[in-house]
Amino acid sequence: MSNSPRTVVITGGSRGLGAGIVQSFLDSGDRVASCSRSATDQVRLWEKEHGDRFLFVEADIADRTQSTAFAKAVIERWGSVDVLVNNAGVARDGILALFSDEDTDTVIDLNLKATIHLSRQIVRNMLAHDGGRIVNISSITGLTGYRGLTVYGATKAAIDGFTRALAREVGSRKITVNSIASGYLRTEMSHGLDDGQLNQIVRRTPAGRLGEPDDIARAVQFLVDERNDWITGQVLVIDGGLTC
Repeated sequence: MSNSPRTVVITGGSRGLGAGIVQSFLDSGDRVASCSRSATDQVRLWEKEHGDRFLFVEADIADRTQSTAFAKAVIERWGSVDVLVNNAGVARDGILALFSDEDTDTVIDLNLKATIHLSRQIVRNMLAHDGGRIVNISSITGLTGYRGLTVYGATKAAIDGFTRALAREVGSRKITVNSIASGYLRTEMSHGLDDGQLNQIVRRTPAGRLGEPDDIARAVQFLVDERNDWITGQVLVIDGGLTC
């Protein structure tokens, strides 16, 4: 952990995995900025309890104007960004032959294009302030492929490729870039699966359970630790052993 508070940007932090990551950094004493399309009760609680070191902006980061405004708001408030966690994402399931262009655009615009756009803005700030840490939340679907998740899996595979290339670009400037390929978590992203499907996943998982947001949050904290400056360009799989 850092000895002084860090400025941490986490996209999609109002619920689910993102909320777990936000809570982890608030518990560490850091300053946290997050965004999503709308606030939740959890966001309002953070604003009440941590108003001096928590910033929330209602923004759809798939909209470049809103994404840029979010980045500017963070920098205007705290000056520099130490950590970026690209967590915001959306899944649309369905076989490709029946998949709509609208759903394709929705998934690609948020999962991939929005990540690239916001990363570019934050990297510029990190380059001007002696480095930083970037963690991209991808998925095991980008590594192994899953029926009905072709477009989603494609965006997550692209995020891993983006991670490796960006790590090479900025490594000499004290910026590390890594991905976490998450397995199935007990969040709203798994709510579309019925009990039979969830039980099947659990049976196939050596750890014998679905993941929790804190399982991923702890790994994020490890990757952004200031001492771990020799870990970059990596995809860390955290899935309870499902893909081993």
